[in-house]
Amino acid sequence: MANVKITLVRSLNSCKKDQIATAKSLGLHKINSVAVQPDNEATKGKIKKIAHLVKVEEA
Repeated sequence: MANVKITLVRSLNSCKKDQIATAKSLGLHKINSVAVQPDNEATKGKIKKIAHLVKVEEA
């Protein structure tokens, strides 16, 4: 199965609590932290929720 590489490019300060929780569930904690996740529907939904904070690439 394909993977996606997710990079946190904007700060989690002044974000809603559910957006912070979504970023942490993806394994993103600080700016420029990178996580590799499987490319499935659950991950796509999480990325969509915080799309304005992350950069997504094929891995």
